Amino acid sequence: MEYLPDLSKLPIPQDDGACNHLLGERLPQLTLTSTGGNQLDLSTLLGKVVLYCYPMTKQPNVPIPDGWEEIPGAAGCTWQSCAFRDYHAELQTLGVQVYGLSTQDSSSQQEAVERLHLPFELLSDADFLLTTSLKLPTFEVEGKRLIKRLTLIADGGTIVKVFYPVFPPDKNAQEVMEWLVQNTV
Repeated sequence: MEYLPDLSKLPIPQDDGACNHLLGERLPQLTLTSTGGNQLDLSTLLGKVVLYCYPMTKQPNVPIPDGWEEIPGAAGCTWQSCAFRDYHAELQTLGVQVYGLSTQDSSSQQEAVERLHLPFELLSDADFLLTTSLKLPTFEVEGKRLIKRLTLIADGGTIVKVFYPVFPPDKNAQEVMEWLVQNTV
């Protein structure tokens, strides 16, 4: 059975200001591997882009780290990805491209794309290129450095909205959709 946390029992992450610098930043010129087998340079993406960043998706037969559900904002990656899957068609009607991003390798992400039937690509930042360039907030668990959950909306390569902290993760896609509808010119 797939691990799905009880979101009502998770600790709520607090805004530590770690994303205050991102609004108005340009997406950097660097290449990330996608689950579609592509090398994607975020700086070349035109139009509106939603980039939701998450710590990691649970892999079948791989235990979650000890204390995972006690780390504010850690648990809920599957819920968040499924919510973006469920809103994907509506986001496309607004001309929005959606990508998920974690520091997991592409093969781990590919498993999640297939298992969760995600209609968009996940991007691997296993080398922390984007994380370092944008100074994205991270945390460590069991010797692994992971991205804290956040969502960026970029328009023409510039970050125009930052959702951080993201909680509950299953409501993030709806919040993004509502913001985009209210802020579409």
